[in-house]
Amino acid sequence: MTRSGAPMWIEIPLGDDIKAKAFFTTRHGGVSSFPYDSLNLSFQRDDSRENVMRNFELLSESIRIPMECMVLTCQVHGSDITLVGSEHCGMGLLRDRTFGESDGLITSDRNVALVTFHADCAPVYLYDGSKKVIGLIHSGWRSTLRKISGKAVKIMKEQFNCNSRDINAIIGPCIRKCCFEVGYEVYREFLKVFPECTGAFSAGGDKWKIDLTGIIKHTLAEEGVSRENIHDVNRCTVCEKELFFSHRGGRGKSGTGAAVFMMTE
Repeated sequence: MTRSGAPMWIEIPLGDDIKAKAFFTTRHGGVSSFPYDSLNLSFQRDDSRENVMRNFELLSESIRIPMECMVLTCQVHGSDITLVGSEHCGMGLLRDRTFGESDGLITSDRNVALVTFHADCAPVYLYDGSKKVIGLIHSGWRSTLRKISGKAVKIMKEQFNCNSRDINAIIGPCIRKCCFEVGYEVYREFLKVFPECTGAFSAGGDKWKIDLTGIIKHTLAEEGVSRENIHDVNRCTVCEKELFFSHRGGRGKSGTGAAVFMMTE
């Protein structure tokens, strides 16, 4: 807990078949000032590098994962995914990356902490306890349109010989249908890619609400992940904007939180 009594992070529940740590950060417990108050973890905001580094230090101490183990994405709201290992530890935080832009990371190495960034976009935690492979995906609406979560499952199957029936998925805190309102053009793009997901859309005047998490679950199931193995923490970052960073909740002025996922054994 922080001084305010709010948690610095929430733990993402995992099954007994994987030895790992999985977290999603809140906006509390850091040193950044408004509107990035206070645990802003993005170097892309108008916040000082000193503040962000200190926030990472505080997070590292709290979750007991050394910064030297962390590998940070370079996100562009696309669908590229990078395979990383122990040789990438510290990249994006303590040293330059040797890999390019990507919105997802996958590893089979222990003590490699995957880190993605979020302020409404969905974090998708993937793991195969049998093959000991984990993945962490940043799935905003553009990446969801490109079926990034399904692509990650496909990579796990092709590169690590995972069986889709052994893969588990957990969707962390993100914007929910109650708060994700879009115009006709975005709605039309989704309907074109996901015509079978009519239940994910609802109209209200000249706006549409879209169930991004429902569509993510659909893309995972398309790649063979069992519905029983697809889990959701069911928390909305906009509705809980006092706890989590939210781009929409902050009307475009917000810090950025992080998802962290690391195998320990």
